[in-house]
Amino acid sequence: MEKRDFDGVAASWDEHPGRVKVAADIAQTIVREVALTSDMEVMDFGCGTGLVSIALQPFVRSVTGVDSSAGMLGIFEAKIARLGLGNVRTQFCDLARGDALSGRYDLVVSAMTLHHVAEIEPLFGQFARITAPGGRLCIADLDLDDGQFHDDNTGVFHFGFDRAALREVFATAGFENVEATDAAEVLKTGRDGKERRFTVFLMTGTKGAAGG
Repeated sequence: MEKRDFDGVAASWDEHPGRVKVAADIAQTIVREVALTSDMEVMDFGCGTGLVSIALQPFVRSVTGVDSSAGMLGIFEAKIARLGLGNVRTQFCDLARGDALSGRYDLVVSAMTLHHVAEIEPLFGQFARITAPGGRLCIADLDLDDGQFHDDNTGVFHFGFDRAALREVFATAGFENVEATDAAEVLKTGRDGKERRFTVFLMTGTKGAAGG
């Protein structure tokens, strides 16, 4: 399936109020569900323009925003400079071309990105590898949506996720105490022309001590 052109939409990404609100709601849910501390090293995978990263950075030691779109990272980097954020940095990483995640993090978060990843099991393996034992993984994404959420499904590999099935992916990758909660909702007209309510969950898990 064709990859979505995130570089082309980067400049106008934050002009969508609904998108900004969902990111804020997800960040607030993470703050509520995870005991963030000032010594935490955090990775935001699929960070886009940094909406979630910037919301989390006051609570932690550092945030590394990782994305495969240079255009998105450029917008994010301009925000970092404008806001004078010394504890936030960006990193380009394109798993589709064979790049791999690196580093060691106390918390890995990913918001509204997983449905753009064709094969999620290998990604969770990488998440497990870079998460410190006892560290947390937080995934926010859509509940099953029948392909109605996006106006254009280019680059969309999953029409939302079944929570029970995703819990199994967490567990297989070595994450324990997996829990899910509602994080946000979006009222919008679906591709079928009908107004619909789409829900976004936050699923969290703790890296087992025996993990990699």
